Amino acid sequence: MKIVIAPDSYKESLTAQEVAEAIRVGFADVFPNAEYQLLPVGDGGEGTIAILADASDGVMEEVFVTGPLGELVTAKMAFSADRTRAFIEMAEACGLHLVPLEKRNPLAVSTSGVGELIRHALDARVREIIIGVGGSASHDGGIGMASALGARFYNLRGEAVTPIGANLSAISSVSLTDLDSRLGDTVIRIAADVENPLCGENGAAAIFGPQKGLAQDAIPSIDNAMQGFYSIFEKDVRRLPGSGAGGGMGAGLMLFTGAEFERELNLFCEN
Repeated sequence: MKIVIAPDSYKESLTAQEVAEAIRVGFADVFPNAEYQLLPVGDGGEGTIAILADASDGVMEEVFVTGPLGELVTAKMAFSADRTRAFIEMAEACGLHLVPLEKRNPLAVSTSGVGELIRHALDARVREIIIGVGGSASHDGGIGMASALGARFYNLRGEAVTPIGANLSAISSVSLTDLDSRLGDTVIRIAADVENPLCGENGAAAIFGPQKGLAQDAIPSIDNAMQGFYSIFEKDVRRLPGSGAGGGMGAGLMLFTGAEFERELNLFCEN
């Protein structure tokens, strides 16, 4: 008998590899003579890059980036063996596990570290970047990430706006003059296990906001703020599958970096 064990991670508890090994131990008590094959998978959240790196014989690296509360954190990323592909997890820079329970407020969380990881990959001159979008503590539509890549946000008075979710409704204009030009020469793909749109009853705030700390009665106004911000742009990504992933990081990556959404299992099938 052959038994294939292919679990995801348990949020803030066990990695996918640890879950797979624990399941094998349990099964082996009942089926001691079975042949076991462990195939841990990722949904774009914690543990995804380790799996992708292993599948491509890649190497892990550690990078100092801005954390969710503005502090410096050590984030892991990976490169394929030939250094042509980079693998990034947004959870490494702004994951829910990095924010103590009493401090969880997705509107105050910075996603700048995600942009810093992308910039590190661009510095390495990769041709492709795969970004796991999941497990985040944020709800900013990706503006923190975009700011780290050169985007600038302003209010009606022309004053610079700090790129966090709480300030989405204050933004009236965006400058992309200084956006990193290398993004146009790099293929960027979003790995996520959800296809939720950015806004509405199945959007980022309504579906994922409460687990990050959003109050239920505040969700309509927060959703409206996201709607209003993304209405600024000619390119409308709000209804695209996956745009609501990662507190709107999916939409931010699509708009500011030209990224394309990819179901995470398709990525594993390639490697």
